[in-house]
Amino acid sequence: MTTTTEIEYALTPSESRVRKMYIGGAWVDAVSGETIDSVNPATGEVLASVPRGRAEDVDRAVIAARRAFEGPWSRFKPVQRQQLLLDLADLFDKHWDELSLTDTLDMGKPLARTRADKARVTGMLRYYAGMAMNLDGRTIKNSQPGDLLSYTSREPVGVVGAIIPWNAPIAASIWKIGPALATGCTVVLKPSEEAPLSPLLIAELMDRAGVPEGVVNVVTGNGVEAGAALAEHLGVDKIAFTGSTQTGQSIVRASAGNIKRVSLELGGKSPLIVCADADLDATVPTVAMAAFANSGQICIAGSRLLVDRSIHDEFVERLSIFASELRVGLGVDLDTEIGPLVSKRQLDKVVGYLEAGVEQGATVRAGGNRLESGAFAAGNFVAPTVFGDADDSMSIVQEEIFGPVVVALPFDTLDEAVERANATPYGLAGGIFTQNVGTAHRLAARVRAGSVWVNTYHLLDPAVPFGGFKMSGYGREGGAEHMDEYLATKTVWVNLD
Repeated sequence: MTTTTEIEYALTPSESRVRKMYIGGAWVDAVSGETIDSVNPATGEVLASVPRGRAEDVDRAVIAARRAFEGPWSRFKPVQRQQLLLDLADLFDKHWDELSLTDTLDMGKPLARTRADKARVTGMLRYYAGMAMNLDGRTIKNSQPGDLLSYTSREPVGVVGAIIPWNAPIAASIWKIGPALATGCTVVLKPSEEAPLSPLLIAELMDRAGVPEGVVNVVTGNGVEAGAALAEHLGVDKIAFTGSTQTGQSIVRASAGNIKRVSLELGGKSPLIVCADADLDATVPTVAMAAFANSGQICIAGSRLLVDRSIHDEFVERLSIFASELRVGLGVDLDTEIGPLVSKRQLDKVVGYLEAGVEQGATVRAGGNRLESGAFAAGNFVAPTVFGDADDSMSIVQEEIFGPVVVALPFDTLDEAVERANATPYGLAGGIFTQNVGTAHRLAARVRAGSVWVNTYHLLDPAVPFGGFKMSGYGREGGAEHMDEYLATKTVWVNLD
């Protein structure tokens, strides 16, 4: 086993290590004084405790964000906002070892992969820095009588409540904070209670970069307490949420109080269509990691595998061998490819799906079990799992599992594959594997999903928009479209007579 030696642990497992949350430029406890433990999912050890924020803490943060939005931050020029983002990118470069290790310890993603996220996250910050200088309105020729000038300006929407999940704390934080800083909004960030430590480190970097007090606030706490209070708060102008579809529905209902704007990146049950002419040597590892990366805890995980019947048996056999050879282990082991699930609760959920798949008649081709002996005993580990002999009515085919599980299903025609790929309430992502460029484009046009990858998967870029169709949410993150989510258009009429 090759473990990391060049980095000291950023956080020592200890019940006495207490963090504070960040409100109005100050590090504070919850009003109640209560805390929540953050636990290493690979070992069960307590890493740190964080404040258990509730409605009164959210209220403090929203007041601070409103004060900053209407005060000094409103006078920052685009070039000043740009420079802040560039300075932040430099700080992320400098402190990435600590950030990536904290993500690994807090939510289990292998260190080799959290390290590799550096280019994406710093690239996001630099992209948003560029967009800060490119927020233009329009002069519009109108048809009204008289000498009238009409034009638009795009202005920051105001105070943004950002609620993120535990499966990618650093990237998810910057996907919310970056466009807010670029456009001139202020933010109250509520990280998941299951992975709050990286967002608190990000708050430290915001402070070091000179982000004015109140512009970025981080309130830790449970979703049903702090998250719900943020979604309902009448002082919040917009909610940007990433998480489950069920919670997204609750947020939409909560937004009605002041008709706040909402953008949602929700769940998925993404189909992968493998055509008869696919290059199996390249496709098998790509499909496997589409399903198993981050232990399947990714909203775009390719968990429904539709394979042309003529190659189905060979493909599933090769995929099962690949899955069984993946190295499962502690995230700090540099050889680890698949880490633990984030919590005991998530472990129980995934194991429940494994049992349901067998009970409903599917066949386990690889994995199918919890790993709980030896080094796995104290952690939340599940073997990468391939199911065969399934049908579209099974819960493992219909429902988002959020674990390292893929279900293989044969198809006979491309029309059938597309129909079954779209037979889901979700529409976040999809994949197509073929060597025929015509087939690729025709299928990509017909798959109802916000992102479709051809002969690749999981690619994201700051300049390219990302988001879902149907119950996978609305709004986009990334690209110029992302800025629109944080801006309000104002129209001005001027009588020149």
